[in-house]
Amino acid sequence: MQNPNDPPAAVTPDAVQDSERSHPARDLKSQSLAIPSYLKQDEAPWTLAWKIVAGRLRSASDQIGRRLMRRTLRIGVSARIFHPEEGAKGLRGKTLQYLEESIAQWVMSRDVLVFMIPTVNNAGLLHPSNIRLRDYAKHLDGLVLQGGADVSPQSYSQAATRPEWSGDRARDMYELELLHEFIEAGKPVLGICRGCQLINVAFGGTLFQDIATDVPTAIPHVHDAYDSHYHPIQFPQGSSLAQMFSGHADPLVNSIHHQAVNELGRDLAVEAVSGSDNIVEAIRYRKAPFVMGLQWHPEFHRIGTPGLLDCTPILDNFLRAARETRF
Repeated sequence: MQNPNDPPAAVTPDAVQDSERSHPARDLKSQSLAIPSYLKQDEAPWTLAWKIVAGRLRSASDQIGRRLMRRTLRIGVSARIFHPEEGAKGLRGKTLQYLEESIAQWVMSRDVLVFMIPTVNNAGLLHPSNIRLRDYAKHLDGLVLQGGADVSPQSYSQAATRPEWSGDRARDMYELELLHEFIEAGKPVLGICRGCQLINVAFGGTLFQDIATDVPTAIPHVHDAYDSHYHPIQFPQGSSLAQMFSGHADPLVNSIHHQAVNELGRDLAVEAVSGSDNIVEAIRYRKAPFVMGLQWHPEFHRIGTPGLLDCTPILDNFLRAARETRF
């Protein structure tokens, strides 16, 4: 045992080295500074830091993307318009906007939300609003133009050949604006019957004001049987509907229209024609992901009717385009 009064023993270099090697704290520190073997030995710290940040951003983006993709689609349907009857009281004396039940139920059959889009009147004295049709195109995922009254010949620079074919000019102006706003927003559009005719007019096309008058050789396209009146159609070779329904030869569709596409509008392609008289039954705008018009009413097609075309694939394509362009 060393005497406290004795001078301290001399510390040799070997003793210092032995002490450093055996110090546990220093051993842990030196190990923490070592680069793990699974990392590149020459990788700069800022490169590693950026990879960590990028990985976290990708993870957050994937989570946000999954949440957005799960969000239920929101599809707008244009309104039918009931104009006030002169001298009438109550509802018949008011402007009514409504949708036909079957069109809403057909779209909702794919578990999507349906919203009827009303007309807007920014200059209204009673209830002015700053809402525009452009706002609906921004917040909804797609547009369905439902059927109804004739398209006015004024909308394609013609005069009505008979008073009863004068159409609904007010509705034309509303739906033409709505159509262009959705196309401008990159959202898909599906036009039904009148909606098909309106798409043609929107791109400079014209209509037969009355098929029976303008095309005497045509088969009857309107009948007292209404939604139970059918005729066959054909799909031109190379059309998207020909690819979609490649296994269908002369399928049947219902026929409830006395007007039809005459001169085809610019950048439109014919997707279907009536089997015997070549009346246009479907069109597609070629410069957008999905803008299509069907002259028949797919929402009236009853499942199980022999030969009747199941139009669910068309609805699915429309909704798929809505999902893909929703951002």
